[in-house]
Amino acid sequence: MKFTNLLLFILFTGFLFSQPQPSVDFFKADVDIIPDPGYKRLNGKVTYSFKVLKKTDSVFLDAKNMEFSSVLLNGKKVRNTNTKEKLFFYKKLKADKTYKLTLDYSTIPKQTVYFLGWEDSIPNNNQIWTQGQGKYTSHWLPSFDDMNEKVEFDLSLTFDKDYEVIANGKLKDTLLKESLRTWFFDMNKPMSSYLLAFAIGNYKSKRFISKSGIPIELYYYPGDSLKEEPTYRYSGEIFDFLSNEIGIAYPWQNYKQIPVRDFLYSGMENTGTTIFSDGFVIDSVAFVDKNYVNVNAHEMAHQWFGNLVTEKDGNHHWLHEGFATYYALLAEKKLFGDDYFYWKLYESAKQLQKLSNQGKGEALTNPKASSLTFYEKGAWALHILRDKLGDKAFKEGIQAYLNKYQYSNVTISDFISEMELVSEMDLLEFVQVWLKGTQFPFEKVKKLLAASSTDLQTYFDLQWELTSSNTNNEQLIKKLWDNNLSTRIKENIILDYHKSLSESFLKNAFTTKDLKTRQALCITTDRIPSGLKNQFESLLQDKSYITIENALYRLWISYPNDRIAYLERTKGVIGLPNKNVRLLWLFLAVLTKDYLNDVQKAGYTEELFGYTSAKYSFEVRQNAFSLLAEVFPLTDQNLLDLVDASIHHSWQFRNFARNLIEKLLKDDKQKERLLKLSEELNEKELRYIKSKLEVE
Repeated sequence: MKFTNLLLFILFTGFLFSQPQPSVDFFKADVDIIPDPGYKRLNGKVTYSFKVLKKTDSVFLDAKNMEFSSVLLNGKKVRNTNTKEKLFFYKKLKADKTYKLTLDYSTIPKQTVYFLGWEDSIPNNNQIWTQGQGKYTSHWLPSFDDMNEKVEFDLSLTFDKDYEVIANGKLKDTLLKESLRTWFFDMNKPMSSYLLAFAIGNYKSKRFISKSGIPIELYYYPGDSLKEEPTYRYSGEIFDFLSNEIGIAYPWQNYKQIPVRDFLYSGMENTGTTIFSDGFVIDSVAFVDKNYVNVNAHEMAHQWFGNLVTEKDGNHHWLHEGFATYYALLAEKKLFGDDYFYWKLYESAKQLQKLSNQGKGEALTNPKASSLTFYEKGAWALHILRDKLGDKAFKEGIQAYLNKYQYSNVTISDFISEMELVSEMDLLEFVQVWLKGTQFPFEKVKKLLAASSTDLQTYFDLQWELTSSNTNNEQLIKKLWDNNLSTRIKENIILDYHKSLSESFLKNAFTTKDLKTRQALCITTDRIPSGLKNQFESLLQDKSYITIENALYRLWISYPNDRIAYLERTKGVIGLPNKNVRLLWLFLAVLTKDYLNDVQKAGYTEELFGYTSAKYSFEVRQNAFSLLAEVFPLTDQNLLDLVDASIHHSWQFRNFARNLIEKLLKDDKQKERLLKLSEELNEKELRYIKSKLEVE
């Protein structure tokens, strides 16, 4: 065959086989992986068992940028084509026959597998972890970008014996051979390949058994033993609640949670093996500002909604994210009470109303809808559906749906049909308004919220009075404030109406012990009036790192003569995992006149400028870059760190870095500095910087 004909054939078959393969059913996979962090490479072997449903002469797997040293069908070589996107093999296959396909391969994944810490000298900093959301496991395992191909995966990994290796399934055994250990994991049910995952690093773990008998493993870094409890607080309660609320037994053998550095999202619900950002590894003080509870419950709910039953394609994404968001809210309702639940619904409703008012409302059936739509509007749709059907019919419908479609793929129509069947209701109007409609019916949901929560009814009544009455705003608010208001209403009054409130009113509001109300008083004030100086100083003692950060900055700005005292009171406070307080403290300390001697100033300056280094998490680095760029010229090392950030695997951080570089390049001196430093860049960094310099 001529080269041009061969190329056309490959392109044609690539298009043809981008669709599902109805002629075959892959049902079992034995996977062996050997990661090589020195080269960021994986060496692997996989044996698939598949059944031929109707005769065919070709089959494919998705395989990105892989080299195959062996392709065997039933132990014999088989003709194949590797397009670097897919692997095709060609053989006349008989219907109702079962075959085994064995592939030996190696790959340097461009995405989906991340090697962190191997290029620095920090102890216990090395990690390897996967993130295959949607369809990307084919970057490290010949597999299936089509979610409809569900396979029982048994995974074994061979690595340095001194590390912890975690993956989907039950750890059946380990085998030690010199310095290497092999971990053998067994899955007993099928799943879509995008949910296959592993993590390697230095971990300890807490293990316990749920009320339903499911083993639960919570991993943490060896140095974070005091953070294990606040990080995983309520994990057992959430697991037990979801099992009971959903009414279908947890479908997998065990459940594990593993924090990793610089994760791309908050968390990912790999089957029985949630990987999440270590930005949620917190101490007890941080719990009030940023905790893992909602993400924890969200990823756990996905074990049913997304993993047990899986969307057929992106047109049905609501069945994953809307459901996980709603059940996470229900878990928080159980933990924190009804008012907490309804206030969170109200907050999301306001966001969705804003989207609608901007003409950006989206249907839940739109596969390209935003996260706000899929998550928050999706949760609202389920809340409305439950209210319409009643608790009993809603739960029975959910259980019927999960039972009927377990370990298979679904559409929105499948779900609606089950709910109609159980409830004996016509849900056409619900579908038209909530699933296919683009506008968010804000006034209707406000009525539902008011009927459900006396707290919100009180707040809505106040809003109406403030817009319709001729009475002074503060008088109306004060009358209500003194009437034993809930802390949530007080917090929202401060956030929404602080400009209408006098200094004396705010001084009285500071007497509350509620941390969120006090935080609202802090963040809504720019310049602190002298009459509130003592009140703001008291915020430096609050058990909230966000409050301390904001109070320190506002006090430092407002009262220059007392800057040293404020810095002394907050010296040594680190803050959230992104070091919010420490970075601000260093920034202000270096700028404060007569606070530091030359040696101290040099040391603190070095610490502050050093936080842009790749050895820190991207949240810390981004905070450091943001502060430095406000006042200080970046050092050569900062610029090198910034270029490194411009090719980071986290798109949010990468975009931040590139935007900052573009600002710097508007200055000819900075452009010249970057040009000189280009000699120290690696190939990927150099390629990016050269492209920017040429464009500029």
